[in-house]
Amino acid sequence: MAITSMERDLIEAALRDVYDPELGLDIISLGLVYDIYEVGDELIVDMTLTTPGCPVSEGLPEEAGTAVADAVRPLGRATQIRVVWDPPWSVERMSAEAAEHLGFPRPQPQPVVIRAH
Repeated sequence: MAITSMERDLIEAALRDVYDPELGLDIISLGLVYDIYEVGDELIVDMTLTTPGCPVSEGLPEEAGTAVADAVRPLGRATQIRVVWDPPWSVERMSAEAAEHLGFPRPQPQPVVIRAH
């Protein structure tokens, strides 16, 4: 069985309620969630932290795990949060709104260059 759009939406909504206490922004907007997928019957969320020594390195993944498990519990799905470090997190992963909130300039769209072969 593949992850459904409803399951993905439930998980993303739950993770939008998980805030980094130091930055005051949710982990989706911060770009800490890398992927949501299924292995067997289990829904997996790959996430990272801003740095390996992050003070919330234990608490934030636990909070995310609880939020995801609570969101999909009515569906009877098992869940797992995996903390990954590759690729490393960078400010470019944040939403434009999150970057602006933290004082980073909004990313500028890059022109598309089409080259003849």
